[in-house]
Amino acid sequence: MVRKESRQEVRAKKHMRIRNRFSGTTERPRLCVFRSNNHMYAQIIDDTVGNTICSASTTEAAVKSEIDKTNNVEAAAYLGSVIAKRAIEKGIKEVVFDRGGFIYQGKVAALAEAAREAGLEF
Repeated sequence: MVRKESRQEVRAKKHMRIRNRFSGTTERPRLCVFRSNNHMYAQIIDDTVGNTICSASTTEAAVKSEIDKTNNVEAAAYLGSVIAKRAIEKGIKEVVFDRGGFIYQGKVAALAEAAREAGLEF
């Protein structure tokens, strides 16, 4: 009998293929996105030293107070603008976008577009 892989296993494999292609440097760190059923998380990571430069998520009180729901496209767009502002404050203009194995549509695309509009280049 053929066993069908779970969505989580498929996403993890996709993410590993993406991570094998690129990584974040000091000049151009990686914007990593993770989406759960209830929240979204974004981090800017320098892979050469393994440091998280800045992060934002819908679990934070400052972000949660500005949005109605934490798991919709509007929340993702707001999170994208928040992570972009924090990155620009740290002096980061260019990043590499890591969609984390998720399909580039809906929440992931909204976060990316909002980050671009807020000033990040990728």
